[in-house]
Amino acid sequence: MPEIENPHADDPVFALHEGGKMAVSLTVPLHGPDELSMAYTPGVARVCEAIADDPSLADDYTWVPNTVAVVTDGTAVLGLGDIGPRAAMPVMEGKAVLFKQFGGIDAVPLCLDTTDVDEIIETVVRLAPSFGGINLEDISAPRCFEIEERLKQQLDIPVFHDDQHGTAVVVLAALQNALRLTDRLIETSRVVVSGAGAAGVAVTRILLAVGLRDVAVLDRRGVLHSSRVDLNDSKRALAADTADLTGRTGSLADAMAEADVFIGLSGGTVPEQVVATMADDAIIFGLANPTPEVLPEVAHRHARVVATGRSDFANQINNVLAFPGIFRGAFDCRATAITEGMKLAAANALAAIVADEATEGLIIPSPFDPRVAPTVAAAVAEAARRDGVARR
Repeated sequence: MPEIENPHADDPVFALHEGGKMAVSLTVPLHGPDELSMAYTPGVARVCEAIADDPSLADDYTWVPNTVAVVTDGTAVLGLGDIGPRAAMPVMEGKAVLFKQFGGIDAVPLCLDTTDVDEIIETVVRLAPSFGGINLEDISAPRCFEIEERLKQQLDIPVFHDDQHGTAVVVLAALQNALRLTDRLIETSRVVVSGAGAAGVAVTRILLAVGLRDVAVLDRRGVLHSSRVDLNDSKRALAADTADLTGRTGSLADAMAEADVFIGLSGGTVPEQVVATMADDAIIFGLANPTPEVLPEVAHRHARVVATGRSDFANQINNVLAFPGIFRGAFDCRATAITEGMKLAAANALAAIVADEATEGLIIPSPFDPRVAPTVAAAVAEAARRDGVARR
């Protein structure tokens, strides 16, 4: 039988992925019968019986407290959309190796073959005893909001939807330094958030929590406001807390005029003539991948501070700056949840790493800055104790 030619044989990206990006490794020796008898039968039975008598001992004698489940249904993967659970696995493996590399946390990718909200929740709840935390990933809005909220209610371990909260933490950290550089205050800045999906909602919510008052959030049909009859529950609630208070309506062009900050979380392209109407010394975060809503060469003609989601431009807004440190801090103090205070603490700690050296080209540290995960983890653990969710 003739050998089938591999169309990806010369592609280094496919070569890196061949066989997957992760594997399970041993943490104990297993070279002979004595070690086997302790690691498995009969010795392991003693540990099982002790945990049966005192379930909290699982935190000391299993991998559970340092292991996170990375859960998706494949409905909103990167910028690829609804590609299904099988095609989502390379991304979930990637997430798992980032947990290990940057947080020292073991992670197991779980791609679920269902998009039913109840089935996803039931599956995760039944799997939860095997994990110290749940990281929800690439689940489409608005379903992701209900899934996260119900899991938080049912589980006593951290549940975190990274597309929402990881993005929000890193955006807030970067924006804090950008505002300082441009001599602005969050309370008096005009912000436009383009995109009302998971990331857009979470970014807006965290900015409101730190004092933002004037923000317009837009979807494909324009500014969210309660007079619109096409809004789902999450958009309607966001409209009530944003445009309904400022009276803003209209299109992206209407919202962008004299705006201080643009945060793109939607894809699409903002015409340069619209970008040009922003305030002097504007701040532009075009975070769509691979093509920012405002290309850097365009943004730099009209803004003082520019950030993207890409690694080949300065100021990459990358969730890897947040989630490994957040889970590391939560695990270190055996937190039962990830609170709003823990997210704000993570953002403040992340911003502070480069605050004293911040420039227009450095408003956020590199993911490879060794200070990032330990600094975020320490701040998160301290906040968890302050918020009363730490068990040690």
